[in-house]
Amino acid sequence: MNALLMPFLYFPEDKTEYISASISMLFFGILMVLTFMWIRRNSKKQELETKELEERILRERREQKEKQHPQN
Repeated sequence: MNALLMPFLYFPEDKTEYISASISMLFFGILMVLTFMWIRRNSKKQELETKELEERILRERREQKEKQHPQN
């Protein structure tokens, strides 16, 4: 029967014990949001760098192709 009552859960009688848990949850929530924003910003930056690299490679290929086969 004890397994059904979930003895591993702890609900304190003194509700002030929830304050430290709330503060730590708020701290990690803010840290999570900041990390998510940082990852999105870096991802966008890497996307732009990759797009520029792709455009440069395509431009160089086009120029190389034009040098090999000039149109008269």
